[in-house]
Amino acid sequence: MSAPDLDPATRTELEAAAFRRLVAHLRERTDVQNIDLMNLAGFCRNCLSRWYREEAAEKGVTIADPDAREIVYGMPYKEWQAKYQKEASAEQKAAFAKANPGH
Repeated sequence: MSAPDLDPATRTELEAAAFRRLVAHLRERTDVQNIDLMNLAGFCRNCLSRWYREEAAEKGVTIADPDAREIVYGMPYKEWQAKYQKEASAEQKAAFAKANPGH
């Protein structure tokens, strides 16, 4: 089965809706640490906010890194860190180093 043939506007609307759902899901799942996301999927909330900022720049829109992170986190990044970020375990750090050499 192939994907339906969508007009560009509909495709963009669907992609935007999926992005908003992903961001909402990540905001709700504060128990999932960024290192967990990096170890399992190769990206995290910070990556997502960086991609957002970079795509804005491609369109000539300047978004500061803290503002892009707030879009993804739903609050200032420092606030999210203070509320939800935990120290990574030795196992998490080792898995990260193995999966993301040079990162």
